Amino acid sequence: MELNDLERQRLVKLERLRARGWDPYPPRAERTHTAAQAIAAYEAGEEGLEVVVVGRLRSTRVMGKAAFAHIEDGSGRIQLFLRLNNLGEEAYQAFKQDFDLGDFVEARGTLMRTRAGEISVLVTRLRMLSKSISPLPWGKEQQSAGKVIRYSALTDVEERYRQRYADLAVHPEVRQLFRIRAQALSALRHFLDGRGFMEVETPVLQPLYGGAAARPFVTHHNKLHQDLYLRISDELYLKRLLVGGLERVYEIGKDFRNEGISYKHNTEFTMLEFYAAYLDYRGVMELCEEMVSAVAQQVLGTTTILYQGHTIDLSPPWRRVTLREAIKEASGIDYVDYPTAESLAEAMRAIGRPAEPGFTWGKLIDNSLLGGMVEPTLIQPTFIYDYPRDISPLAKAKPDDPTHVERFEFFIGGLEMGNAFTELNDPLDQEQRFLEMGRLYAAEDDESHPMDEDYVRAMMYGMPPNGGLGMGVDRLVMLLTDRASIREVILYPHLRPKEQETRDR
Repeated sequence: MELNDLERQRLVKLERLRARGWDPYPPRAERTHTAAQAIAAYEAGEEGLEVVVVGRLRSTRVMGKAAFAHIEDGSGRIQLFLRLNNLGEEAYQAFKQDFDLGDFVEARGTLMRTRAGEISVLVTRLRMLSKSISPLPWGKEQQSAGKVIRYSALTDVEERYRQRYADLAVHPEVRQLFRIRAQALSALRHFLDGRGFMEVETPVLQPLYGGAAARPFVTHHNKLHQDLYLRISDELYLKRLLVGGLERVYEIGKDFRNEGISYKHNTEFTMLEFYAAYLDYRGVMELCEEMVSAVAQQVLGTTTILYQGHTIDLSPPWRRVTLREAIKEASGIDYVDYPTAESLAEAMRAIGRPAEPGFTWGKLIDNSLLGGMVEPTLIQPTFIYDYPRDISPLAKAKPDDPTHVERFEFFIGGLEMGNAFTELNDPLDQEQRFLEMGRLYAAEDDESHPMDEDYVRAMMYGMPPNGGLGMGVDRLVMLLTDRASIREVILYPHLRPKEQETRDR
């Protein structure tokens, strides 16, 4: 690895520490208090308490025979007060000459308050825990109105994602974002567990992909001489469990779709799916709005959020509107008046809306009219329900309209957040739907849904009527943290190779 001048200078310091008899990477650390706990102990009256604190060195100020420093751990910062008389000549000189910003250190000492009024540790013993070779791109800090304002040197967005470790180290707000993500996952589980759902795990590697309209990733099992697919959805395996008598199940896990990347799409993403016996799509709507609002309340302490300049109220009940009504309102087109793809495409072109050649009737409605004209306007939480049958092979048909199914999607902040059905539980109808999909879409089309004979076989044993929901967890975190890009809320988003990124600039 090629090193720059600063890194080479730090390597000299590392070797000098070793020559002094210091281990720059000891196998163990000691800690009695976090920074926040130490400060709280002093404020509770424990002045003079001996503590051992650890953290990353964030600032130093040396003044002859005394020095001040700040270290930062997961709870916050605390000041160290280092004096030659307390540390001894050797340790004090090592601190002055060989310690750098970014080093992890351990400090033992007693709690005190300096003349400037800051709670500090009067250090009697100092240890290096991990010598930092590469300087972190912290940039500068300034005091403004009593607050520390940070100006990060790590501003290139792609570089922040590539070096997420550095991004987290220098941006406390990014660390807080991922704490919120963890809390949201915990809140989702708490909500579902409290309503009788059981968390399960289903295969990530599947012999047959299904449950969604997407192109899968393909891999190969050498021992079995078998091609396998990374799952695009958890749906079909979860609904098999209903057949087995598990009435309420959910899974939070990774799905993978070999398709485009955008501000709201990542090839690897986290999905929540749940299925409940004896519930239809209207019951799922109620459960969905309760769940999302409960998560916001638990994580943020409120059901009113700010997203991209919009104040959004997540409290139930949410607006409910049929797909037909929503599209008619946005475009003036009542798509039931145009029952073929050709006639609908002509009507779209008449209002200046492009119609993709080769799209089926359902795809023109879903992709072009809903996605292009309606979705961006749905800022407040909204359920759009009753979808065309030909794009919903796993949903139960409406009893009074066989061209549509009992399906909804919900939207918040102009984002599609989730998809739900009254699930189809008639095995003969399901088999026919799979066959129809095979005829409607060419084999290479992303929307093609393969025949899953084992899933139909499971249904043959009897599947209870049920409703299910799939929700993008990453998009939920985008809402809760007011982030416009999905890559902001994924620790390690998928990126182009760096060489390609450089060429494209």
